[in-house]
Amino acid sequence: MSKKTWLALSAIAILTTTLGLKAHNVAAPDVHTYDLVIANGHVMDPESGLDAVRNVGITGGKIRALSTEPLQGQSTLDAKGLVVAPGFIDLHEHGQAPRNYQFQAHDGVTTSLELEVGTGDVDAWYAARENKSLINFGASIGHIPVRMQVMHDAGDFLPTGDAAHREATPQELIEINKGIRHGLQRGALAVGMGINYTAAASHDEIVELFRIAAEHRASVHVHLRHAGLKEPTTGLVGIEEVIAAAAATGAPLHVVHITSMGLKNTPQLIAMVKGAQSRGLDVTTECYPYVAGSTRLESAIFDPGWQERQGITFKDLQWNTTGERLTAETFEKFRKQGGGVVIFSIPEEAARAAVADSMVMIASDGIPGVDPHVHPRGQGTFSRVLGHYVREEKALDLMTALRKMTLMPAQRLQNRASMFKDKGRIRIGADADITVFDPRRIIDKATFEKPLQYSDGIQFVLVNGTPVLNNGQLVEGVFPGRPARAPLSQ
Repeated sequence: MSKKTWLALSAIAILTTTLGLKAHNVAAPDVHTYDLVIANGHVMDPESGLDAVRNVGITGGKIRALSTEPLQGQSTLDAKGLVVAPGFIDLHEHGQAPRNYQFQAHDGVTTSLELEVGTGDVDAWYAARENKSLINFGASIGHIPVRMQVMHDAGDFLPTGDAAHREATPQELIEINKGIRHGLQRGALAVGMGINYTAAASHDEIVELFRIAAEHRASVHVHLRHAGLKEPTTGLVGIEEVIAAAAATGAPLHVVHITSMGLKNTPQLIAMVKGAQSRGLDVTTECYPYVAGSTRLESAIFDPGWQERQGITFKDLQWNTTGERLTAETFEKFRKQGGGVVIFSIPEEAARAAVADSMVMIASDGIPGVDPHVHPRGQGTFSRVLGHYVREEKALDLMTALRKMTLMPAQRLQNRASMFKDKGRIRIGADADITVFDPRRIIDKATFEKPLQYSDGIQFVLVNGTPVLNNGQLVEGVFPGRPARAPLSQ
């Protein structure tokens, strides 16, 4: 080798090391030791379309190398025969406590977000989880909790008094708007809204909140005002209201759990979202892969007329504490007591249609707490999609499913919070939030009868480069989760 050639190769090696660059198919000429290497895994990246065996080098919580050649690491995870995917991003998880995070880590989730109900105090919400979280976390500023604060509603999680059943006064509207704006200034990721739970909120109140969200480039994550089959209070009417608000204000709109809003009419609601997109509106939606929903029995959703509106009756409700199906007598008893129920109202064909649609994201809508018969979606959503609907039902292909639970949720939030440009991807410079699973074995284990069971087949989960799941087991004493938060403003 000539001196000139040797100098040229040395310059390339120095530049590659400095910039942290590795070609997909060519190992750089320098020898570098990474903090951690994921070796021999089948890397699937929905953004680039990479779908091949690669070695992944991780340093400082970031992906620094993707190579066909072996990489040297201080530690190595052998992923031969396993899929290496971006960590799953859950846009809709109410369970934001350590035990919920453990279940979600077992389900491949690396970023858990409470964007529907949200919080009324953004600073306090983030402070409570800083340096204490297994996975990444984030929240919206929520119309529900802000309205409850302003209207002195006694409900704990959802409103049961004035915030649910009374129209706000002009002064209260000023305070609600002030609370929403302050939350966005304090870095809330989005505006959360559950109009079904605040049914007395006027259309003017809702449109004004969309206008505030638009000012801050924040998406509005909405549980529609109406759900079900009875005109004029169908899910179709509910989605018309918020698409109109988005069109009038320019706010991005995200419709939560479209299946429990549309029920058997879910395909029509999905068509509404697609139609809005085709005409230039920023509208997205999500679903969970189950035939039942869940909420609080004392909420406004079960105000008189609920049976006709939802097309169900007492026997379709399962009490979270005991697992019993309700009767007229137990319905009244438990409604006064307050607590969670599972609602069997979603046809299987509606759930399958939403899961299979490439436009519909996956989000769990996991429930706070761990009641003995809580809905299984907070424990098994993502593994159920990959195991049941991809492998067993072949309702969609694996790359499409991964896109719906990684890249698409990141893209939903990245205009407001730029950190999401480095999430939901396997590429150089991306955050090392990574889920490694066996595509032949991954499956949900949580059921309606026994919901508190970990998913199976997910072998490794990394959060900011730190393993939180190793060989299918939780790693004790690590808290690598970081806040997912928008920039603060005045």
